Amino acid sequence: MKVNHKQLRIGLRTRIWIVVMRLFIKPMLRSLGVSGVRRVVREQIRMASHLPRHLYGLPTEYRIVHRVPGPSVGDWSRTDRTVILYLHGGAFLMPAVPRVHLPFLASLCRDLDAVGFMPDYRLAPFHKYPASLDDCERAYRGLLEAGFAGERIVIVGESAGGNLTLGLLQRIRRAGLPRPACAVPISAVTEMARVHAPPSRVANFKRDPIIPLHTMGGMLQMYAADLDGSDPELSPLYADFNGFPPLYFLVGESEVLLDDTLLAAQCADAAGVDVRVDVWPVMPHAFPLFQSLLPETRLARQDIGEFIRRHTPQQVAPDAAPPLRAVRHEALGPMPAQ
Repeated sequence: MKVNHKQLRIGLRTRIWIVVMRLFIKPMLRSLGVSGVRRVVREQIRMASHLPRHLYGLPTEYRIVHRVPGPSVGDWSRTDRTVILYLHGGAFLMPAVPRVHLPFLASLCRDLDAVGFMPDYRLAPFHKYPASLDDCERAYRGLLEAGFAGERIVIVGESAGGNLTLGLLQRIRRAGLPRPACAVPISAVTEMARVHAPPSRVANFKRDPIIPLHTMGGMLQMYAADLDGSDPELSPLYADFNGFPPLYFLVGESEVLLDDTLLAAQCADAAGVDVRVDVWPVMPHAFPLFQSLLPETRLARQDIGEFIRRHTPQQVAPDAAPPLRAVRHEALGPMPAQ
């Protein structure tokens, strides 16, 4: 497996913002990891903010897809287009931040002339594993039932959402659902049984500008409680990657989660999966989200767009064929009771 270490000059503006993140975001996350339920709920409400009605000229709407609510981007009736199922991060504790996650999803949809949906999956500490992953599976089934073909579905997720992305691919394969075109795990958490490993967690303990390693212990306790953290759905590092669609991993070289990405990518490559891995210099955890602060991240979005275009069918021109009608995939059957 070839790991592509991005060669580019990181500008002064980006370096200054990364210092700011280290000074303000990292301490906030450190305190959150040892907070009680009341503090977590306050932060959930604060981060949810408000839902914009339009982004980059695309309509946004809070909708329910197969019993899972969440914001959508673009024209939902155009099932002939690529659809991005975006699984947000937030340590399984925090909801999507509309001012951060939605602009990133909307920019991808604009670049690709795609539709997007971001499941507002259930969160710890009130809903522990497997609630969040169950919601992601329901959302995927909902896209199929809405008329989107598997070959047009792309799964993208960052941090905890990267973990859910790899967990969802296991669910899709086990259920025999149509396989998505490809998936993009960004700064994914792939090991949930140990806080101290893989090695980069300790090696980059001081270098990582955002993630305080101690916080992961609290996250594990709130999300997985007394469950076996080595379960492949919790720790995709131990999953069977056979039959997975093409995967594009992105991660920053100074992240504590660097080896979470590299080892998972090695396992996927060994299973014969089409794998691409980009390691970025200097950049913080989940860096593509910070496109308004870090100019270089726009290159990452372009790379993601090119990867998706390579693995999805070309769009059908509106005057060449009418949009596909929504067809219920009866073969899928109802979701099993949880």
